[in-house]
Amino acid sequence: MAAITRLLSRTSSLSSVARGFSSHASPPRKEERNVQWVFLGCPGVGKGTYASRLCNLLGVPHIATGDLVRHELASNGPLSSQLSEIVNQGKLVSDEIIISLLSKRLADGEAKGESGFILDGFPRTIKQAEILEGVTDIDLVVNLKLQEEALLAKCLGRRICNQCGGNFNIASISVKGENGRPGMVMAPLLPPAHCMSKLIARSDDTESVVKERLRIYNEKSQPVEGFYRSRGKLLEFELPGGIPESWPKLLQALNLDDYEEKQSAAA
Repeated sequence: MAAITRLLSRTSSLSSVARGFSSHASPPRKEERNVQWVFLGCPGVGKGTYASRLCNLLGVPHIATGDLVRHELASNGPLSSQLSEIVNQGKLVSDEIIISLLSKRLADGEAKGESGFILDGFPRTIKQAEILEGVTDIDLVVNLKLQEEALLAKCLGRRICNQCGGNFNIASISVKGENGRPGMVMAPLLPPAHCMSKLIARSDDTESVVKERLRIYNEKSQPVEGFYRSRGKLLEFELPGGIPESWPKLLQALNLDDYEEKQSAAA
């Protein structure tokens, strides 16, 4: 916890880019960037994809607690066997374990001079949100949403290259519009030819585990939306499709739609 307090208490308060969902302020200059954002959403919705893209755009670190857990699992460290049992059952990792892993990650980042962050996968519970609120001011919480039918197919289609570590998705998703809800199409994210024969599925990406993971999320994590909504920090964003359709609309929702062009022009 001390590491969390040291790093997060030193980051700046609400920046103009974090106010993007309520005003059309100009994006901050590079030296002023210090956003403190959270990405919420069901497992598999694409938090990591969109958070990492925004991190590259805004120049802040992407901290995904899921990656922290997987790194610990692969390390054969003192928590690996305990985490393996929890993850394979589709259960949530305890607050104590997550905070321990996050504290270490933030301390490592502090030593490297990192400033600001986008958190992906934390907080997942009201208790975690309260802990985070006690040590820092979160500027903006982006809540990604996706139709459940598409979400399940997307989770079951996830693949990892066991050689390069790249993340791909073999699912070709087409959901018909009904009851006033628009249809949507998501193309697969296929690997290059040299990775095709090396694809593996995550051990916890089975239908029963994914459904259990979504049930737990709906039961325990969605109240976090209300926590941040009551504080005026929640931006709800319904993904209209895959990355080509969703990325420009997300930038527009964050008032960053012309920022990416300016960054490219300046490069």
